[in-house]
Amino acid sequence: MTTNSLTHITSFLERYKIHHVLFWAVYHFAWWTLFTGSISKVFDSIMVPYGVVKFLGYVVYQALGVYFCLYVLVPKFLQKGKYLAFFLSIIGVIILMAAAITANYYLAAIIANESVYELYNISPETPITIFKHNTLPSCVGATTLGLSIKLTKIWVASQKRQQALEKEKLETELKFLKSQFNPHFLFNTINSIFVLINKNPKMASDSLVKFSSLLRYQLYECNSHKIPLKNELAYIESFMELESLRQNQNFELKADIPKVDDELTIAPFILIPFIENAFKHLSEDQELKKWIQLNISLDRNNLHFQLINSANFELQHTLPEGVAYGGLGLNNVKRRLAIIYPNEHALLITKGKDIHTVTLNLKLEQKTAIPLKKVSG
Repeated sequence: MTTNSLTHITSFLERYKIHHVLFWAVYHFAWWTLFTGSISKVFDSIMVPYGVVKFLGYVVYQALGVYFCLYVLVPKFLQKGKYLAFFLSIIGVIILMAAAITANYYLAAIIANESVYELYNISPETPITIFKHNTLPSCVGATTLGLSIKLTKIWVASQKRQQALEKEKLETELKFLKSQFNPHFLFNTINSIFVLINKNPKMASDSLVKFSSLLRYQLYECNSHKIPLKNELAYIESFMELESLRQNQNFELKADIPKVDDELTIAPFILIPFIENAFKHLSEDQELKKWIQLNISLDRNNLHFQLINSANFELQHTLPEGVAYGGLGLNNVKRRLAIIYPNEHALLITKGKDIHTVTLNLKLEQKTAIPLKKVSG
């Protein structure tokens, strides 16, 4: 068999989940062999109709019961810390599975036109015997196996995510250290404030305060995995106002940023790359109208972020083919969103002829931020 054929077969099994059917069939075949002590007896039993019915009863009912535990009870109760409800639900599912399989014994006996107790040599002749000695142990074993595999996968995924988060923290800290004193931003802002000193001393003073607050935030206030949302929004306001200083009169900034309480938290610098790109992509043509519109709103714990800006259409067409316009920063923030907010965000970026739009929906948390541990050395 060639490698391509093997890959095609594997892809087919994965697509239609046939490997799950094979798993349960092999599992019950092995269990039945262990119970009877003879693999030949198992083959002989499967060759007759009532044997097939009995075998499928185990496969179907236990597969349904185990998957119900894995994909309903685990996320609904176990992962939410409702351990008693989870434990009782598991017991209930096992009992129902065992009862259904016990009833299936009688169906197999009807097909064989024999007494179920004579057919399977069961004594004493009561349903409880079948339930207690045949179906219940099998259902307990199947459920235990399924939960063990599922919980192991959850634990491994959690460990991988934790490692990715730790790596992301270190990478983010390094990125922050590199960007905290960006010479281009520092020189432009200082020069803009210097020009304002003679023209508008009051505005220059206010801008200097904002500039000082912005640097303080970068150095001291964002050293946690999650920080208060209001601090991040205040940083965004200061950043936009300082960036606006070096724009000419053809620039218009509209920002609708809500006032929030201390409960909501957000990963630091998760929104600012979009705003940096918006200013970066404004047209260099002094005659063209340039504008940025930012709207941030909250619906309980859900943050809605929309950023629309005029774009430098000429610059987009002077970039070499294959070079993403602002792609590095966007790729970094996409990676951070995927790691820090898995299944809790929706990002849509649209680049038109002369307009760029970013829409981000983010589910926030309501708990105190935990400071990052300092790394010695």
